[in-house]
Amino acid sequence: MKTIRLFIIALFAATMGLTASAQEQVQAQQAATKTETFKVWGKCDMCKARIEKTASAEGATAASWDAKTQMLTATYDPAKTGKDALSKKLAAVGHDTEKYKAKDEVYEKLPACCHYDRSK
Repeated sequence: MKTIRLFIIALFAATMGLTASAQEQVQAQQAATKTETFKVWGKCDMCKARIEKTASAEGATAASWDAKTQMLTATYDPAKTGKDALSKKLAAVGHDTEKYKAKDEVYEKLPACCHYDRSK
């Protein structure tokens, strides 16, 4: 009976140790990511899909663009990418950002529904 009791206590202690280790890994991973919100001009659901896909392709682990506010919230690992790299890539596919303006010829190739007001 004592052997079973000791075994259960040892099993419980090992389980608690693994749980604590897993929690530490999750916390370390969260600390290694950064979330930023910045303006990306667009207009429609096609823009939303393009913006979020481009941000993800550039290394964002999560990307969400709001058409109403025209704000992109991106979560990324700063060791792999950054706000500047994301902004450059978005401008390269036709979407102006706070820091970079898309080339006119790239913007003009966007579908008509995606042409946003660039006079701002």
